[in-house]
Amino acid sequence: MSTKYIFVTGGVTSSLGKGIICASLGRLLVAQGLKVTIQKLDPYINVDPGTMNPYEHGEVYVTDDGAETDLDLGHYERFLDIKTSQSNNVTTGRVYYDVIMKERQGAYLGKTVQVIPHITDEIQSHVLKLGQSGNYDIVLVEIGGTVGDIESLPYIEAVRQLRYNVGRKNTLSIHLTLVPYLAAAGELKTKPTQHSVKTLSESGLQPDILVCRTEHHLDETIRRKVAQFCNVEIEDVIESADAKSIYEVPLLMQKEGLDKRVIDKLNLKTSKPKLDNWIGFVEAVCNPSGEINIALVGKYVEHHDSYKSIVEAFIHAGAVNDCKVNIKWIQSDNLTKDNVSDVLKNVSGVLVAPGFGGRGIEGKLSAVNFARTNNIPFFGICLGMQCAVIEYARNVCGWEDANSTEFDENSEYPIIDIMQDQKDLKNMGGTMRLGKYDCKLKKGTRSFEAYGEENIDERHRHRYEVNNNLRYKLTEHGMTLAGMNPERDLVEIVEIEDHSWFVGVQFHPELKSTVNNPHPLFVDFVKASLKNAKSTDSYKSLKKAKAATGQS
Repeated sequence: MSTKYIFVTGGVTSSLGKGIICASLGRLLVAQGLKVTIQKLDPYINVDPGTMNPYEHGEVYVTDDGAETDLDLGHYERFLDIKTSQSNNVTTGRVYYDVIMKERQGAYLGKTVQVIPHITDEIQSHVLKLGQSGNYDIVLVEIGGTVGDIESLPYIEAVRQLRYNVGRKNTLSIHLTLVPYLAAAGELKTKPTQHSVKTLSESGLQPDILVCRTEHHLDETIRRKVAQFCNVEIEDVIESADAKSIYEVPLLMQKEGLDKRVIDKLNLKTSKPKLDNWIGFVEAVCNPSGEINIALVGKYVEHHDSYKSIVEAFIHAGAVNDCKVNIKWIQSDNLTKDNVSDVLKNVSGVLVAPGFGGRGIEGKLSAVNFARTNNIPFFGICLGMQCAVIEYARNVCGWEDANSTEFDENSEYPIIDIMQDQKDLKNMGGTMRLGKYDCKLKKGTRSFEAYGEENIDERHRHRYEVNNNLRYKLTEHGMTLAGMNPERDLVEIVEIEDHSWFVGVQFHPELKSTVNNPHPLFVDFVKASLKNAKSTDSYKSLKKAKAATGQS
């Protein structure tokens, strides 16, 4: 079977959920025995999101091969349980950069380089690269932005050409659009969808299937009207209603028959869907037996997408532990040693999040100290781990001036220091320690027990490390170096043994947590936090109140 290509565009407005629809369709196709990957085409001119402010773009998702990518790739991996790569995220900046490099090298034989054909050909080459690898039956392609935006035009034209080049029978166009409800009129309005499809058609791309985001049910009259004015069959008008959890969306799409329409139109041979595990997971997410509060202390908490993978990893771990994890978002700028006990008094665990720069660091250190001295389960990720090391060096090892050279270049005790190969870099994009690195775990540690194996690998994104010249002081005063990179002898995991659960990791475990494979450290941290919660009077009172009302 030749590789099939499915293109997903969005109209009217951004944030309709193209990434979730792509991931949901991918999940359904994988469940029926097909090999699927998903690619994101982003219209911005940044080469990648690596230098973007988290408030601007949300988290930067990192793949095994060290690519800094759009956060939608996280949804792809979590839903499909696959590994993505640099090839799965393409930006306008990357496309133009590649074309300009080819022009400088004389690849175009002196011709005038233009958007058509050179830019559109380059876009097609990135899409076809995945399809021609021979690894996939389906390549799902999400086109970022909104139809009608000037930035998206080269992508729409490239897709139009590619459908012609590989054959219409091997391609499918899905358009995600909005059917808003006007409360004043008391009815759904189809005009935005009609205009969106018209705009797309004017660019030469007619959608085969419409997925309509709506807050209200689309009755047959609405569906027929959309079908008639948008030139699709009524069966190709798919309702996408709001869901309690994004993980319900594949099941809602299956109920609407999206996967069946795709399979029929592309003449795919599939097996019976295997979704029992997914259904069980959704049930666990939507109907947990208990709940706990965990503080997430970070610098970008006003924009929750800055920590998207952490949020999803908590959902996965909560399902395993049959509890809902309520995240208490704590802005580290506002946290001090004077108010930390009041702010964190009702949480059962503390996670200090990743980040860059010195803003809010003292607040993070206060959170670490509170969790350590009050025996509250603590999880530090990347900068959060470095804060745990700094706090320990100051308050346990007696180095009051201990710090990271990221915040104080003149610290007497730079317990966290920039990596040697990072010191002379001038370009910031794509130059950190990125991607998958090996880690060897120390037997008998919490991390070893959680993973259940000695040799692991995890994804990184950082410039600073525990200073190898000063780490002896940590071990002298009881901190365990629980995980080490064997190749370069770098500290990957630190723990405190005589504590309910205290683990700091230099890597980003949240990036590898999926529905089918929740990350073991998150699972163990939630388990420890749940145990801590059950020992408190407030948790016992909550369970008693629920029992009195007939809840589990």
